[in-house]
Parts: sequence; structure tokens; C-alpha cells
Amino acid sequence: MRLVIALFLALCAQPVLAQAPATVAAPATVTPQATAVLQAAVNSVIRPAMVDFKNRSSGLVSAMTALCTVPSPGALMIAKGQFRQTALAYGRIEPIRIGPLMEDNRAERVLFWPDRRGIALRQVQAILAESDETATDPNTLRDKSVAVQGLGALEYVLFGTDALVLQGPEGAFRCRYGKAIATSIARVAQELAVGWYDPDGIVQHLTSPNPANADYRTETEALEELVGILSHGVEAARDQRLRPFLAQGDAAAKPKQALFWRSGLTMPMLRANLEGLRDLLLRSGVGKLVGTRDIGLENSIAFEFRNAGRALEIVTLPVEAAVEDEKQAFALNYLLLVTQSLQGMIGEQLSGAMGLSVGFSALDGDGG
Repeated sequence: MRLVIALFLALCAQPVLAQAPATVAAPATVTPQATAVLQAAVNSVIRPAMVDFKNRSSGLVSAMTALCTVPSPGALMIAKGQFRQTALAYGRIEPIRIGPLMEDNRAERVLFWPDRRGIALRQVQAILAESDETATDPNTLRDKSVAVQGLGALEYVLFGTDALVLQGPEGAFRCRYGKAIATSIARVAQELAVGWYDPDGIVQHLTSPNPANADYRTETEALEELVGILSHGVEAARDQRLRPFLAQGDAAAKPKQALFWRSGLTMPMLRANLEGLRDLLLRSGVGKLVGTRDIGLENSIAFEFRNAGRALEIVTLPVEAAVEDEKQAFALNYLLLVTQSLQGMIGEQLSGAMGLSVGFSALDGDGG
């Protein structure tokens, strides 16, 4: 085992242990290159990802409808598969916490997390115990707590205690509730796609900044938003998805505080978050908007994203077993270091090289 760990360190650790010092450049100016980056971020990354989430969530509604119509083990398996696809599609856009996602409580309605006080679990269990029919209509479900109408609630319906009743007629209420949740998620996904294709909406403001705008008055502000998405997204992946369930000091690991531990999607969801951020960095080309002395910074950040991917590949067990396995627990802790490194490289080095200030994260982090 020591040999395995030594080899893993030799393969991955260099960028974490040896980062170039941050450089400070003059403030970003209005350039055709900056405009091209902002347009690429929208057209090559954000819009396609929003459409993919819309399509996956539509498939989830169809799968839940089929399960409720003719319940069976096979139909339940298909619904679980569609849940996985929908959750991971959302994972790729979740860090894009600007514009439509931050309006009308959409982010919380899709995924209420973190939930350190277990609000969602208690409320979902109460709905199931009481057979609350108002939760089976998407219109009345929308008036309830955001904690009971998103992916976290649907995960419990499909994977939680007594979920196997969905295979037969005795699970009819549970299934109708699950279908209502799926419909609610699909409606939000549709709103997100429409919002990002609105010719007078966020895309116009982000790609064509104007002093008359209340949000993006200059390209500097628009670029700060883009780099901020990257920096704050990595921060959230580390502090809200990874750190809470890992052993720290004398405190034991707490795998049941991990997102989606019931469905086994803890690490795939984290991978989706990081891959979405990596794609936004590389496909937008924002890392190229630096001076000649920082020209290699984009490659260094991309290499660190690959290190994160290597660590994730090692974690193959369910999270509750992974934290007890020496090799996989090491990979999880290494991933913590990598995400720390990534945040510094993006939020300090890249922003500094571009003359930007990404500010503080918009995430409040208290999860209700």
C-alpha cells in the first residue's frame, strides 16, 4: 500500500506542491479577444449544457410516468438511470450561479444543498408518511418548501427507505410524488434553457456589456463574473461536496453527510461539477487572456484538473466504504488538496494575471 501511495504522489503531486507565484497585470481592457471568450463561454459551453439538462429532465419525467403507469423492477431501474443522467447533467451547470439559475429560487428548487440540519429528509419523510396528495401535483408542490421538490427529495423517493415499493401498486402514492418532483425539475430546466436563449436576457448583457446595464457594465466586469464562476465553483466542490464528509483531525468521516450517498452518486456528481468547470475554462479560452509571462498558466490549471480526475478514478467504492479504505481515503484527501490548489490558481493567479478581482463567493454555505 505504501508503494501505491508513493506512486500516486509521484504522478500527481507536483502542481500542488510547486505553484508559480501570482502575478499582477494592468486592468483588463475592451478587446475582441475578450468578446470572443465571453461568446464562446455562452455558445460552446453554457447553452449546450442547459439544453442537455432540459433534455435529461424530460427523459426523467417520461421514466417516472412509465413507472407509475406500470410499476415493475425494470421500470424502477430505468427511472433510477434517468435520475442519474439528470443529476449529472445538472452537476455540470450547477456552478453557473448567475442569471436564470439564481432567479425565482431555481437553484434551491433543483437541489437544496447543503442541508446540514436534515430539513429535506424530515419533510420528505413526512409527506410520504402522511400521503400528502398536495405533493403529487407539481402546481401545489411548488408552494411547498424548496427542500421537497428537487433532486435531493427525488433521490430519497427512488433510493431511500422502502423505495422498493415502487416496483408494485403499493408504491402508487410514492410514485406520484416522485413524478411531481420530476415535473418540477423539468419545468425549471425549461426555464433555464429559455433564459439563456432570451435575446434580451443575460446573454446580451454578458457578451455585450454596456454602462447602462445594472449587471455587466464593462467587459472587465463580465470577465470577473466568468472567472468568479470558475473559482467559486471549485470552492463549492471542495467545501460543500467533499470536505464535510471526510475525516478531519480527531473527527471521524461522516459519509452520510455526503450528497447523494444513497444513490451512489456522490463522486460522479463531484466529477460532473469539476468537468463542467474545466470545460468552461478550456472551451471559453479565458485562460489565454494573459500576458506572455503567464502564457503557461492555462496548461497548469488544466493539468491540475486532470489530477483531480485521476484522484476521482481511484474512488470506486460507495462513499461509506471509500472513507474506510486506505487507498481511496488517501485519494479523497489528495482531491481536497487539488481543489485547494485549483482555487488558488484560478481565483488568485489567473485573476491576477488578467487584472481582475473575483471577490467573495456568492454561496452562503449554511444550507438552511
